[in-house]
Amino acid sequence: MAATSLPLIFFTLCLLSPLTLAQTPAPTSSPSPTNLTGILDKNGQYTTFIRLLNDTQIFNQVENQLNNSNNGLTVLAPTDNAFNNLPSGTINSLTQQQKVQLCLYHILPQYYSLNDLQLVSNPVRTQATGNDGVWGLNFTGQNNQVNVTSGAVTTQISNALSQQKPLAVYQVDKVLLPEELTGGSPSTISSPAPTSSPAKANTTVSSAKEPSPAGSGACQSNMGLGLVVGLAMVCMGAVSS
Repeated sequence: MAATSLPLIFFTLCLLSPLTLAQTPAPTSSPSPTNLTGILDKNGQYTTFIRLLNDTQIFNQVENQLNNSNNGLTVLAPTDNAFNNLPSGTINSLTQQQKVQLCLYHILPQYYSLNDLQLVSNPVRTQATGNDGVWGLNFTGQNNQVNVTSGAVTTQISNALSQQKPLAVYQVDKVLLPEELTGGSPSTISSPAPTSSPAKANTTVSSAKEPSPAGSGACQSNMGLGLVVGLAMVCMGAVSS
C-alpha cells in the first residue's frame, strides 16, 4: 500500500508545481536610471509634477537630452503637497510658456550628487531662461543636508529618489517659484529717492534774504530820531553863539 501511494504523491506534486509557479508574482524591477517617469511613478506623490511635465512635453526633452548628452541632468521634484500648499489658482494662472519655464526651473543641465550640490558655485544655472537670460538657483548645506533657494522660496532637499548617472532626482517639499514669475522679492525693489521742488527751494532762499517788515520799521524810526537830535544840537549851537 505504501509503495503504491508514493508514485501517486509524486505525480500529484508534479501537477501542482506549475500552478504554484504561475501564481507566484514576478519580482518588480527598478526603473531604468534614465526613466524619469518610472522613477517618479515608483516613489508616488508626484502626480501633479508628472502631469505638468507631460502637458509641457518636458518629459520628451529630458529623454532626448539624456540620450544625446554626456552631462546628465538633475531634477528637483516637488511633491503633491508642495503644489497643494501654493496659493489657490497659482498654477492655473500661469500661461503655457510660464508652465514650461516653471518645469525647466526644476531641472539642472548637469548631473549633481548631493555632495556636488554642497560645493557648487552659486548661482547654479537651470534649464529655464527668460528675456534676462538663464535663471539660476542657490544651494547651501553640509553633511549631505542641502538647502535650495530661488530667492522667493527656500526649501530642503529631503530625499534622493535616484542618484544613478546620468540622472539624479531629488524630492523638494516646496515648489521653487522663480522671482521672474513672482514679480521679484520685495527686498529687491528700491523706491527712487524723493526730489525737492526747485520752486520751493527758491522761495526759501528768497524769504531768507528779505528783511522782515518789523525790522525795516525799526530802522526807519532810528533814522528819524537821529535827525531830530542833530537839528536840535545845531539850533542850540546857534543860540549860544
